[in-house]
Amino acid sequence: MSLRSLALSAVAAVALTGFAPFEKVSAETIKVGVTPGPHAQVMEAVKAIAAKKGLDIQILEFSDYVVPNAALEAGDLQANSFQHQPYLDNQIADRKYKIVSVGSTVNFPMGIYSKKVKSWDEVKVGATLAIPNDPTNGGRVLLLLRDKGVIKLKDGVGFKPTLLDITENPKKLKVIEIDAAQTPRTLDDVDVAGVNTNYATQSGLDPVKDALLREDPKGPYANVIAVRIADKDKPWVKTLVESYQSPEIKEFIATKFKGAVLATW
Repeated sequence: MSLRSLALSAVAAVALTGFAPFEKVSAETIKVGVTPGPHAQVMEAVKAIAAKKGLDIQILEFSDYVVPNAALEAGDLQANSFQHQPYLDNQIADRKYKIVSVGSTVNFPMGIYSKKVKSWDEVKVGATLAIPNDPTNGGRVLLLLRDKGVIKLKDGVGFKPTLLDITENPKKLKVIEIDAAQTPRTLDDVDVAGVNTNYATQSGLDPVKDALLREDPKGPYANVIAVRIADKDKPWVKTLVESYQSPEIKEFIATKFKGAVLATW
């Protein structure tokens, strides 16, 4: 058969089947929820890597820590990437979500910030301190203050100490509990605030240079990718995790955030 005959046969096959020879299979699409700032920026880089593996990631940004898990549980998302493991554990315990972590991502060491003073030693007795009002992140600030010798807590408080667990408060800090996303905005009004790194960077703070006190980066607060339990063994989950935990993303994190955000794998 001549080359011309082969070409005509191929055209005929397309006409009959509606598919061209060697047509590229369309990518599987998933929706992934993130919070603005570093989580969204890293996921954009992950999206490019996943696309080469046949996985199309649609990124949806959420401004708080509550809705992404509710949306995942409801099936409006296939995955989310915004929370550390203690927060996820608390959400599952409180709300009975059937979701699970499938891979670690990054760590955002919690920091104490101020627009009034330049060092912790300058913080006066009776100063006001804003902390997140959710149990895990608020407790995380209290643990940071304990580890830095600022306060003392009851023994055995775990990852979720509350204000009632404070046994010694030499500076007589007046603690105000507010939504985690709002903590950077309080810095014009309070003396100091405990701020999650993603909200700190989003508001223009430099966690490495601006934090008066900073959490040990090797603590238990590694962030995770979460999916519904029913989906955890699906092929796209493996592709998502492998794309995230790739050498390219580790290099991106190190270059982009210069120590403010740390890869955990």
